[in-house]
Amino acid sequence: MGALYRSSSIRAAEQAALAKLAPGTLMRRAAQAIADAVARQARALRPGRPIVALVGPGNNGGDALLAAMLLRERAYPSSALLLDPSLPAASDARAVRVEAQAMGFSLDGGDLSRALGHEAIFIDGLFGIGLSRPLSGLARDWTTRLNEARALVISVDIPSGLDADTGAIVGGRGGAAVHAQQTVSFLGDKPGLHTGAGIDVAGEVRLEMLGVEAGIGDGTLIDEPAVWPLATLLRRRRSSHKGSHGTVRVMGGAAGMRGAALLAAMGAQRAGAGKVAIARPDEGARGDGGALFVAEPQLMYARADDGLEGVDVVVVGCGLGQQAGARQLLRRALACPHPLVIDADALNLLAATPALQGLLRARNGAAVLTPHPLEAARLLGCPVELVQSDRVGAALRLARALNAVCVLKGAGTICASPQGHWAIVAAGSPSLATAGTGDVLAGTIGALIAQGLFASSAACLGAWIHAEAGTSWARSAIGNVGMSAAELPDMIRSHLNRVIASASIRPGRQAPAPIAPPSAGRSPP
Repeated sequence: MGALYRSSSIRAAEQAALAKLAPGTLMRRAAQAIADAVARQARALRPGRPIVALVGPGNNGGDALLAAMLLRERAYPSSALLLDPSLPAASDARAVRVEAQAMGFSLDGGDLSRALGHEAIFIDGLFGIGLSRPLSGLARDWTTRLNEARALVISVDIPSGLDADTGAIVGGRGGAAVHAQQTVSFLGDKPGLHTGAGIDVAGEVRLEMLGVEAGIGDGTLIDEPAVWPLATLLRRRRSSHKGSHGTVRVMGGAAGMRGAALLAAMGAQRAGAGKVAIARPDEGARGDGGALFVAEPQLMYARADDGLEGVDVVVVGCGLGQQAGARQLLRRALACPHPLVIDADALNLLAATPALQGLLRARNGAAVLTPHPLEAARLLGCPVELVQSDRVGAALRLARALNAVCVLKGAGTICASPQGHWAIVAAGSPSLATAGTGDVLAGTIGALIAQGLFASSAACLGAWIHAEAGTSWARSAIGNVGMSAAELPDMIRSHLNRVIASASIRPGRQAPAPIAPPSAGRSPP
């Protein structure tokens, strides 16, 4: 589990360190870390490939230039290209530039063509976390040419052009960012490296603390160690029975969308719920579920007008539809005291019906929303581009506005609580970008709540297990194309059992829940 830091927190930690250390100490430590990373890359390639530092006007440029100078001392063929030939304003970066000039280090100016022709390894030190406007001029030209050539780039702290807090490209559609194979990030991990466009441009992220304590993070990165404390709560006594592990009611599966409810129910059952039943909005008092359950006979059928006595968690929205019966089922769910997982059509009904939003805000029971970016945009009444421009901010706004934990799906899934806590899931794969995978996630989270986890903890563990299953599928398929959502439940079962077993043999790895639990919801056993 790792802490995530916004830029303001990184700057505060940097200033505190600079006040205690001798001038240039922090820059030399950063340059050493970059030089080590570049040397590791160079050793894996043919000997003699040139190393070129792209030096911007700030401290990132100083880090890159000093790293190239250190590599020259190790006999690597290194040089630098200056974005601006004038001396930097920052004192440490200026001192490095003066030192380079005094020792005759190669500062070749602005021509990138020769370096690209020789397949150089590039150190991206153009801009850092302080960038507030889109790349332009020579910086934009270099970035475009590097990306088009698919050059091997190691970025200093953050890929130039990427917003460290949001994971969006500075300037949106009109902006550009360096596509790095590796980013060596300093002082603290940044949320922008793990969500949105940041996942594609940052490459492998390597964190170097430089001997500085950054303090308590602003958010959390959810990886396997982060979910171990939650997984330990799911260990079962030998004397347990189906009633010990909760009952989940899935409300959904209208005509033409039966499979969505089935996928959610399969996700709930494979994630450990003791009993799972589906209630469809267009069945009323007739029918028995029909052919829906032929392949999954362990699932049960409930009539739409059945009561919720004995139910622990309601998952509502998967294939629910938008008709009057769907609205009525959602209203019933919002009126019940049980924890809710709200997905798909239920989210769209909420977005279109302020009265239903009011019912959700007024509930005492816990609720989890699982929107994809377009559903989140509908709920917030804004363009989807605005959601994607600040995924953490959008998830927090939704969580606070609707008094519910929000799981904003997509590259770098965000889990946010109404109290303002947030986390990013450090797993996932484009293989999950296919219909039905979100239904499986909703059912998985419902099952984890039914087994005793707080809603926020279930959201984090469920999102990580779901994402890890997608990553595993892509690894086994040697690619990201062609996953069926029906494959996911069994993979979720396997990964959940694996992480429970891993947590069981690490009793010393105790940590707080990834995001703080809401005041309402089932208590852990």
